Amino acid sequence: MRLEAGQNREAALVQRIENALRAGVDWVQIREKDLPARDLVDLTRAAIGVRKKAPGRGDVRILVNDRFDVAWAAGAAGVHAGETSLPVRVLVDARHSAGLENFLVGASCHSMEGAIDAAEAGADYLFFGPIFETPSKAPFGPPQGLAKLTQVCSAVSIPVIAIGGITLENASACRETGAAGIAAIRLFQQDGEIAEIVADLTTK
Repeated sequence: MRLEAGQNREAALVQRIENALRAGVDWVQIREKDLPARDLVDLTRAAIGVRKKAPGRGDVRILVNDRFDVAWAAGAAGVHAGETSLPVRVLVDARHSAGLENFLVGASCHSMEGAIDAAEAGADYLFFGPIFETPSKAPFGPPQGLAKLTQVCSAVSIPVIAIGGITLENASACRETGAAGIAAIRLFQQDGEIAEIVADLTTK
């Protein structure tokens, strides 16, 4: 589950994270790109606090987009690297230097070559897409499609998570390619309760 919030919406975001965890969401990626580092640490810690309070959800992972320093300082489960982030190899080396062996390093990829490079650099998982057409991923080129997702899943030995235009109707098709899961923003911001959306995803 990928979530963004504007300024002064942090409390609402934390509440939405709590709702998502209670509904069964496994991972939450915090993508507050414009927040100052101190505020981003506070938000991440608040999300981690929600995870600790959620019954039976100790396996949930809170990840931070781009900011290794924030993820490390806040005690997050890992950092997710976009195309303009530090290279995966640099983040992996920083993890080792800091003694954070259980700290995840993930990467967004938009081509077979990018996926293989990230896996070889030591990434623990990949986001691959956009699989389907979606406005938020238009800058990364045309949709990759399910066939390319299948190829990427077969080409790397780490989990691949499908992203881009994921809906209730096409989520199961993504999983059938070998993808470990799906990531989405708009899907979890639609009208209706998150619990209903997660329930639909797990039954399709």
